[in-house]
Amino acid sequence: MAEEGSRSRNPAGHAGLLDNLLALTSALAGFFQNRWALVALDSKAALAQLVALAACLVAAIMLFAFGYVFLIVSAIAGVAHLARVSWLWIALGAAGLHFVGALIFLFVARDRVTRPLFRATASELKKDREWLKELGKTTQPKS
Repeated sequence: MAEEGSRSRNPAGHAGLLDNLLALTSALAGFFQNRWALVALDSKAALAQLVALAACLVAAIMLFAFGYVFLIVSAIAGVAHLARVSWLWIALGAAGLHFVGALIFLFVARDRVTRPLFRATASELKKDREWLKELGKTTQPKS
C-alpha cells in the first residue's frame, strides 16, 4: 500500500530531486574530469613547445656570443692585416656563419612562439560555447 501512495505522487515514474541532483553532480564531475584530462594533454604539448623554444633561444644566444667574439677577433686581425697578416677573412667568415646560425635559431624560436598553446582545449571550449548558444535558441519560447 505504501507503494501505491508513492506511485500516485510520482505517476510518470520520474526520478526525485535527490536522484536528479546526483545525476547532475555526476555529469558535472565527468565534464570537468574530461576537461582536466584535455588540459593535462595540452600542457604536455605546451611543455615540449616551451622546452624547444628555450633550447632555440639558448642556441641563438650562444651563437651570437661566438659571433661577437669572432667579430672582435676580426677587428684585431684587421689591425694585423694592416701589418700584412691575412687571417682576417677566415675570422670574418666564421663570424658571419655564426650570425646566420643565430638568425636561423631566432626564426625557429619566433615560429614556436606564434603557435597557439592549448589548441585542443580551446577548440573543445569553442564547441561547448556554440552548443550552449544553440541550446539557448531552441529552449526560448516564441513570442
